[in-house]
Amino acid sequence: MTPPYSLNCDDGSEERHHLNLRERKKRRTRDALLRAALELFATRGYEETTVDDIAAAVDVSQRTFFRYFAGKEETAFFVPRLTEALVVDAVRARPPHEAPLEALRRAVLESWDAINEAVEELVPIELHLRVYRVIESTPALLAAHLRRAAELEEQLAGIIAEREGLDVDADPRPRIVVALFGGVIRVTERLWSAGDDLTLDGMRELTAAYLDQVGPALAGNWRTGQSP
Repeated sequence: MTPPYSLNCDDGSEERHHLNLRERKKRRTRDALLRAALELFATRGYEETTVDDIAAAVDVSQRTFFRYFAGKEETAFFVPRLTEALVVDAVRARPPHEAPLEALRRAVLESWDAINEAVEELVPIELHLRVYRVIESTPALLAAHLRRAAELEEQLAGIIAEREGLDVDADPRPRIVVALFGGVIRVTERLWSAGDDLTLDGMRELTAAYLDQVGPALAGNWRTGQSP
């Protein structure tokens, strides 16, 4: 009699089992390449690291590397892009009664631990934080980071405008508040990366302290006032 857990059945479970095995193997290979790349960037430098170096560290071919990543820049920004997506989701999930600036602030600070748990599933937090310094000190990476920051601000401005029932192209406040918020984040990133406290707690405390310095002009509830 065939046990109920046997794969010898015609309901597709054997195929799903092998598919899951393949997917897990692909995930392990991708994560190994990602971690190897970040380790090399943090120890050797971004410009000094080649795709061949990354592939060799995992004992795979260059062709295998390009199955997972378009290039080494994608590996450098893979984790930051993950955190950005999680922040966007957190902003979308904020209660509608919160003022725009408060929604942005709470989205970052209250989801801090959950975001870093997601990062930790990919690479050690300590390595992720070291690569932040590499991004700040590498002109090509910093330029790409700033370009992406501008794209992210535009996306967040659209979300804030939708929350407030505003036309993002007719009312300047969504873009202004997001630019202000993004500017604070950039200042704290730069100060943190240049400082001595490279811990996660140090980054969070600095971010919270600077966000708390933002004045009330854009912090109020816009729905109770008149549109400009």
